[in-house]
Amino acid sequence: MTPTAKILLLGSGELGREFVISAKRLGCQVIACDSYDDAPAMQVADAREIFSMLDGVALRAAITRHHPDFIVPEIEAIRTTVLAEVEAVGYHVVPSAHAAQMTMNRDAIRDLAAGKLGLACSPYRYASNAAELAEAVDAIGLPIVVKPVMSSSGKGQSVVRERSEIATAWTYAAEGMRGDRQRVIAEGFIDFDYEITLLTVSAADGIHFCPPIGHRQERGDYRESWQPAAMSPAALAAAQEMAAKVVTALGGHGIFGVEFFVHGDAVIFSELSPRPHDTGMVTMISQDLNQFDLHARAILGLPIPPIVARGAAASAVILADRDAEDFAIEGLADALVAPDEETHIDVRIFGKPVTRPYRRMGVALARHDGGDVDRARRSAMAAADAVTITYGDE
Repeated sequence: MTPTAKILLLGSGELGREFVISAKRLGCQVIACDSYDDAPAMQVADAREIFSMLDGVALRAAITRHHPDFIVPEIEAIRTTVLAEVEAVGYHVVPSAHAAQMTMNRDAIRDLAAGKLGLACSPYRYASNAAELAEAVDAIGLPIVVKPVMSSSGKGQSVVRERSEIATAWTYAAEGMRGDRQRVIAEGFIDFDYEITLLTVSAADGIHFCPPIGHRQERGDYRESWQPAAMSPAALAAAQEMAAKVVTALGGHGIFGVEFFVHGDAVIFSELSPRPHDTGMVTMISQDLNQFDLHARAILGLPIPPIVARGAAASAVILADRDAEDFAIEGLADALVAPDEETHIDVRIFGKPVTRPYRRMGVALARHDGGDVDRARRSAMAAADAVTITYGDE
């Protein structure tokens, strides 16, 4: 059988794993790439390539070797100049090389959103060393949030509340930076009521929105998410208008995770990822077509039907607490017991070959058919707590 499309997946983590499953269901052939062997997506893909996505020579060689119909980034840290060059000679980068370049760095997407598009954003400055970070503090005031312009999963992110913390914040950010740019964005602290991810699908038949997703972070990384997030009609309409504007400006087809801070009816743009979003893992139990299904359909030029929400749902991550190669994941039988007839529980184990402190090893999912988000959140957290990681040295 001839595949419907050959996909070169750049990055093979847990989000890539679920995307491969969705793409395979549509008859695609997927080559999964990452910097280490046996990454989660490699375990379900047709083939694998092992190299750093920032190695432009290796990236170009993989593209030339496989000649894919679609090049699909799953991570931010990619040599995007190569993507632009291959797109110029006919390769299809998802959603576009321009989008990959703009969103690889927080400074580029922030300048687009706040400058060119005029979206409401927090006050911000950039810094390339601790002295410039101190100048940003003087201009914006305290507290400020410090983030590397390129990182993932909250690495290097901290809040500076006192001037004495500036040097520590810079060092922590530098340690969490990805790529080859020593730069941070310093943002004025927003007094928000909550933050959301609005999964926005750009497809051949237009722009589509999933119900808004609320989420909670620790150490700058997501710990739980829930859907739908309670928003006023005015706030939701404002978020959808801004998301459509920035997604259209970036171009291309696929799913975008657009993050906002919300205070009453006021909505402030935060960040954007032109790919499935970690907080969107809740859609694996909340929607008839999850974010990975929608991404695959949009990439292939297929129509997007009405997105049907099944009920109130939540996700909670399962974390490791140390470095280990010898470990086992236990407690699934207890985790999968639903507390009542209206609640449904699922658990996804990512299959990562090693653990690290705070590394996501799986996610617990819960859906409450009665529409009670709080009950779904409690059930997801209880399921996540029931899963245990045991280590060989114990």
